[in-house]
Amino acid sequence: MAGRTARLVLLAGAAALASGSQGDREPVYRDCVHRCEERNCSGGALRHFRSRQPIYMSLAGWTCQDDCKYECMWVTVALYLKEGHKVPQFHGKWPFSRFLFFQEPASAMASFLNGLASLVMLCRYHTSVPASSPMYPTCVAFAWVSLNAWFWSTVFHTKDTDLTEKMDYFCASTVILHSIYLCCVSFLEDDSLYLLKESEAKFKLD
Repeated sequence: MAGRTARLVLLAGAAALASGSQGDREPVYRDCVHRCEERNCSGGALRHFRSRQPIYMSLAGWTCQDDCKYECMWVTVALYLKEGHKVPQFHGKWPFSRFLFFQEPASAMASFLNGLASLVMLCRYHTSVPASSPMYPTCVAFAWVSLNAWFWSTVFHTKDTDLTEKMDYFCASTVILHSIYLCCVSFLEDDSLYLLKESEAKFKLD
């Protein structure tokens, strides 16, 4: 009985996650988005929207539907605050004020700076460590895996889509896996060097 209850709780939780977050489940938010899309995202209204949309927004992939969701998100947040409630999440994320075409400016900047730091350290590694050194190819590969992860993290925080979200999570997972691999290889390399030095010392004594 307890096991069945636990399964039901887990299924209910999964259903709640699948249906969205509290903010985007609100009727006021859904009605706002529906009315906004009907009013602005078809026919002449859509052409007008595209004509006044900044070029950097269209290049970043921001659509009329995205603008409707963004505006209606803040309408819903304002109503929540007016009623004395906490700010809700929308589509699994907290609301952030958009800056230019950046959906989450602070997170995008942090990811970019982390990627830049990784690039600087990779360049320093290239110039200060000989290519013949042990673990050199493995460390360089890890640096490129990290750079790729920070790149997709920056893209994801700039514009959240199904593709950028999957690439962000997938690339972050590759960094974790490569870190484990690097740790194991480093341990085996150190162990091999220790055994080699021990053998050389024993040979000299003999």
